[in-house]
Amino acid sequence: MTTPPHIADEGAELLPVATPARTRAALRTLVRPDRGLALTGIGVLVAATVVGLLVQPLLGRIVDVVADGRPAGDLTLPVVLLIAVAAVQGVTTTLGLTRVARLGETVLARLREQFVERALNLPADRLERAGSGDLTARVTGDVARVTEAVRSALPEMARSVLAIGLTLGALALLDVRFLIAALLAVPVQLLTARWYVRRAVTLYADQRVANGAQQQQLLETIGGAVTVRGHRLEERHTERGADRSRKAVDLTMRSVNLVLGFYGRLHIAEYIGLAAVLIAGFWLVRDGAVSIGTATAAALYFHSLFGPVNAALVLLDDAQSAAAGLARLVGVTDLAEQPEPKPGKPEADGKPEAGKTTPGKAAPASVPRQRVASPEAAVSVHAVSHAYGPGRPVLHEVSLTLAPGEHVALVGASGAGKSTLARIVAGVQQPTAGTVTGPTAGAVTAPAGPGGPSVVLVTQEVHVFTGTLADDLRLARPDATDDDLRAALATVDALDWAAALPDGLATVVGEGGHRLDAARAQQLALARLVLADPALAVLDEATAEAGSAGARALERSAGAALTGRTALVVAHRLTQAVAADRVVVLEAGRVVESGPHEMLRDADGPYAALWRAWSGSRAAPHP
Repeated sequence: MTTPPHIADEGAELLPVATPARTRAALRTLVRPDRGLALTGIGVLVAATVVGLLVQPLLGRIVDVVADGRPAGDLTLPVVLLIAVAAVQGVTTTLGLTRVARLGETVLARLREQFVERALNLPADRLERAGSGDLTARVTGDVARVTEAVRSALPEMARSVLAIGLTLGALALLDVRFLIAALLAVPVQLLTARWYVRRAVTLYADQRVANGAQQQQLLETIGGAVTVRGHRLEERHTERGADRSRKAVDLTMRSVNLVLGFYGRLHIAEYIGLAAVLIAGFWLVRDGAVSIGTATAAALYFHSLFGPVNAALVLLDDAQSAAAGLARLVGVTDLAEQPEPKPGKPEADGKPEAGKTTPGKAAPASVPRQRVASPEAAVSVHAVSHAYGPGRPVLHEVSLTLAPGEHVALVGASGAGKSTLARIVAGVQQPTAGTVTGPTAGAVTAPAGPGGPSVVLVTQEVHVFTGTLADDLRLARPDATDDDLRAALATVDALDWAAALPDGLATVVGEGGHRLDAARAQQLALARLVLADPALAVLDEATAEAGSAGARALERSAGAALTGRTALVVAHRLTQAVAADRVVVLEAGRVVESGPHEMLRDADGPYAALWRAWSGSRAAPHP
């Protein structure tokens, strides 16, 4: 279960935050595979703490030897034992903390992998509603806080809790009255902890949300700087950014004041406890109940509690901050785990519907080769509707069938719903209503058949990953050989420029490396499509960023990449519609025309109007 998502000022629906109970359950799940390591680490730390508790009685023994005026030789044994205790405690503490740290790093790595894996599978419309700033803040700030807690707070907390419990037990062994005196500090410490936690949980959660909103505003302002300047919105965006920054700073200062009050109350508890133990020691020594050395050991025991008690309570600060961050991370993983509704006819007897694929291990495919479209490559969209929120419908009961090997061009004015339908067909986004059967049914990441993934989506927003060109291509097929890579590049007419790079396939591209222009980056994406060899390819304006000069060349590359496979192409230029087997026209989320280019061009309909506007023709349409 997760709590309802926070709503940002401008209506952006931030990603949900897990409840404390769900966060604890997720943490137990993360630790469960390494229970043996956890038990071993805690066991070694217990041994180290027990050995360390011998220091105070040995010091008390030395005090008694001096107070009783005994020979100096009587000091030899306690001094030697102190040295042995220091050595043993140092070794065991190191071993215990090492194992606890290893446990923390293992759990942290598992959390990171799980978060990244599931964040990549979040529905596209959900991310759009939340904004990139919220997810970015969780990936950076929240992960950093959890990392800091795991690397520093977790080992120290384990050590402190053990020291507190065992030291109180040692006080009771000396004399139970010393323990009673020491416990006078506990009410103040408990009240302090309660006072702090009740305020810190909400405060740190609000602080994380404020930081996410601030980061989102900065990303929007910087990313849309040209539009902001063009519409003279600098002052408005500056005020909005300043307002969110003020909220973040205000919450930060409140947290600082909270910590200062927390420390002040802890000092009061220390004074009460130490005074009580010293007074108890005075009365017990005067009555002959204990020796001076025993009273000294009791005072040293309580004084030694200052460190672990304060550390444990102070670590509540890190723990609360990390818990807030962990809850935000778990909220994302839970959101990705929630099954999307599958409207339509349910599966019978646990068997998949016709055309659906079953996740499995994909075998490598050879390149180049021409895929022969199979019946499984057919796609059927039935009565699909989609909305990005209440009152924001995008698609209205759209039905569409793609025959095996058929190339269908999707055209229409901006906002007609073309990209939404393309993402639904690709399986990246689930429809609000309706069904999709074929290679895309189920998870888009599930490979199907010997060719690898069942569907690949290529959009106009192509990312060139940092690394060598070969590594970037192998994202589509990790086992591809260099010959496979060259064949894929040759298929999309990119081999010449790739071979001309300073180090060929070994050239570093992406951030900090060799920059690829929009056309070459798109060819790289098409080459990855060829390597993946899907049954169905979905191109969402994949040639839009090339510009006029490279548009025709890029369209030829796209055509070659689509050869032999079923394809749905969101056409940015109507030349792509001319080359398609069939053209489907969307208007306001509905299919209004469907047929070959020549038939629709000669009809007096929406496509004919689009064609005349695009081609510049002023001739009257044929009747």
